[in-house]
Amino acid sequence: MNPDSFLSRYSRQTILPQIGREGQEKLQAATVVIAGVGALGSTMGEMLARAGVGTLRLVDRDYLELHNLQRQSLYTEADVESGLPKAVAAAKHIREINSEITVEEHVADITPENILDLITTPQSKIVLLDGTDNLQTRYLLNDACIELGIPWVYSGVIGVSGVSMTVVPGDTPCLQCLYPNPPPPGATETCDVAGVLGPAAHAIAAIAAAEAIKLVVGGSPAMGMLVGAVWAGTWDRFEVPRNPGCIACGHGVLNYLNAEAWGTEARLCGHDAVQIRLSNTNGSIDLAGLGQRLKASGTGEVLANEYLVRLRTGQHELTIFPDGRVIVKGTEDATRARSLAAKYIGT
Repeated sequence: MNPDSFLSRYSRQTILPQIGREGQEKLQAATVVIAGVGALGSTMGEMLARAGVGTLRLVDRDYLELHNLQRQSLYTEADVESGLPKAVAAAKHIREINSEITVEEHVADITPENILDLITTPQSKIVLLDGTDNLQTRYLLNDACIELGIPWVYSGVIGVSGVSMTVVPGDTPCLQCLYPNPPPPGATETCDVAGVLGPAAHAIAAIAAAEAIKLVVGGSPAMGMLVGAVWAGTWDRFEVPRNPGCIACGHGVLNYLNAEAWGTEARLCGHDAVQIRLSNTNGSIDLAGLGQRLKASGTGEVLANEYLVRLRTGQHELTIFPDGRVIVKGTEDATRARSLAAKYIGT
């Protein structure tokens, strides 16, 4: 970057005593990985792009729908109509915001097989931000960051409230210190049932983005868990003690990195949908050929692009990604989802 452009672009940030020119250069050299670019993650990405983080790595398994626009302000109606995956649409808009940073998009499910590669960057300060929508993936992020010694920020929003907690392995409590065991199915609210207020997501995203900036420039992490009730206009911070007996950060037993214990199906927040993975694809599907076959069959409405193929038929919708993932809407039954995939995709 031209030195004059650098000074001008970030002038209101570099005059902050917390950042300065040295801190801005650290931001320029850093990588922030954002796991999930929905309401939280897309807002974090926009803020960090404007702040001058040198590399943003955006990871998301999902595609855009009309209801996303109520709270995911980075996206447009045109993105929804084009059927773009969230990671691709987010990367496109962020590059328009700041062409002088590197933006990497990964249309992928975060799993034990790929998480360590996704959050590893040689010779770069790296921070992970949580924009996911389920606790299972968050436990996986926690294990992976403990394994690699990478700081991360846990964030969540439901209804009109949200939470944020910074985890620095070896220094702070981890997610399993806070939640030793996952809640039983059905014990927690989802965005489909409780809804999500857009400003609540933006408020928590701002907290997480500020934590990422602070961690990169060398500031101390905020301790404990911050809970914001946006409708009531209140913020509270609660102490979270580090548990020396924690299975993850205390004993180093990282169960969520175990691929065999992970499972292959995932129910998606707010979708009435199941994600399954096709067998015998060798990690690659000919989307162009599949799109042509489905259109010729007349089985339903088909949208096809270089990132996905979507088939709407009856009450169901199947979205097929090139890595063999299929999101089947209109059911929460994994067996039914596999049956529909076999019927229309043929595998």
